[in-house]
Amino acid sequence: MVTRLTGEEIEEIKQMAADHFWPHSKMAGDMSDETGLKVVTRAKGVWVEDVEGQQWFDTMAGLWLKNIGHGRKEIADAVYAQMQEISFSPFDTVSPSTARLAARVAGLAPDKDSRIYFVSGGSEAVETALKMAKNYHKIRGDSARWKILSRWGSYHGATLACTSLGRGGVMGSLPSDFGPLVPGNIHVAQPNEYRCQFCIENGGCNLECARDVDRTIENEGPSTVAAFIGEPISAAAGIHVPHPDYWPTIREICDKHGVVMICDEVITGFGRIGKMFGMENWGVKPDIFTVAKALTSGYLPIGAAIASSKIASVFEGDAGATFQHLFTFGGNPTSCAAGMANLDILEGEGMVENSANMGAYLFEQLQGLYEHRIVGDVRGGMGLLASVEIVKDRDTRERFPAEAGVGAKVSLLMREHNMLGRAADVIPLSPPLCITKDEVDHMVRQVESIVTKLEQQL
Repeated sequence: MVTRLTGEEIEEIKQMAADHFWPHSKMAGDMSDETGLKVVTRAKGVWVEDVEGQQWFDTMAGLWLKNIGHGRKEIADAVYAQMQEISFSPFDTVSPSTARLAARVAGLAPDKDSRIYFVSGGSEAVETALKMAKNYHKIRGDSARWKILSRWGSYHGATLACTSLGRGGVMGSLPSDFGPLVPGNIHVAQPNEYRCQFCIENGGCNLECARDVDRTIENEGPSTVAAFIGEPISAAAGIHVPHPDYWPTIREICDKHGVVMICDEVITGFGRIGKMFGMENWGVKPDIFTVAKALTSGYLPIGAAIASSKIASVFEGDAGATFQHLFTFGGNPTSCAAGMANLDILEGEGMVENSANMGAYLFEQLQGLYEHRIVGDVRGGMGLLASVEIVKDRDTRERFPAEAGVGAKVSLLMREHNMLGRAADVIPLSPPLCITKDEVDHMVRQVESIVTKLEQQL
């Protein structure tokens, strides 16, 4: 039986949130119906219910993570059972659930001899991978390798080091209000055939975005570069599927210069782009890759840096090879129990395959949006990660000026259509992997209505 909150209780909760809750990257205190936070109480599959009982469609799987969907009791049962046994493994111990999840993730990884370094979330996973790459070189006698190459427009997390890795994504420029960024972070081109500085006049990708990595390593001095990091498909940069030869070329360049190749699979991992891990789409094996979000589908916090045997073996042996790095909640037994139950559902119900099939169907259905002159580009076709880019002029690809307020208009229209997510000039679509064909049709109809009304407003 569902117990509803009374009107008085709802207003009390809204007031407490307005007075004391500090939302992430939102204006504090705004709980208005027009632009403020929604108070939600329950969810199932792709649907989320607010305190008034209204149903909302989750267009972004929470925050790129609710891969198995909302409301799976199996996860709660697994966590409850684990907490009755042991909820935290003290220092110098490991729980069975942690060991089992490490072995299971390694079994899914490109290198079955990988080691899994558990952390609390995506930012910590990336920080761990960066430190691991630099430490790897130092142990091998290359202590001058400390620079990290990353791509313009990417997003790798919210810590200062992670913030330093990416700038100027289409989902909003990264903040610059925290003093100088971490030194040694060098930025290279992002694969973006729609607006690429190298190939926009050539009618197709010429892989100069990949060769920019090679040129930059040469300019910086190969003996000073520790690692390159990139997402298989960058959500922050607008969801551009790279050329089929992009990632194989990056792998060759990193091997040529002895640079550690790190893939950030925090969003793309666990089925998001039609394979268990995104890099499988190109047959490329990273030296280190990071995961988080969908490892538990957001039911509990978790993250991991997954080191190939090439990297991990360097940290074996005498005490001098110890990776002096730790996080309190890394490998937490309850989070790992949630991870095991999540993978049971993900694999047992064929959700990775559903992502590939429904992703192809979603991309096909979105093609109809080209009937609207403000739709410049529709991207996707590789799993359930798609986007629609809004432009002022389709021929020149000119964006609307800031004063047009495209982002604010889209956000209000999404609320009008009971769609949860976020958007600016680019509308990302990344629903839970359990989505059905009928639910894809519903989402596309709502997006088409939003674009129609946006076009009238602009």
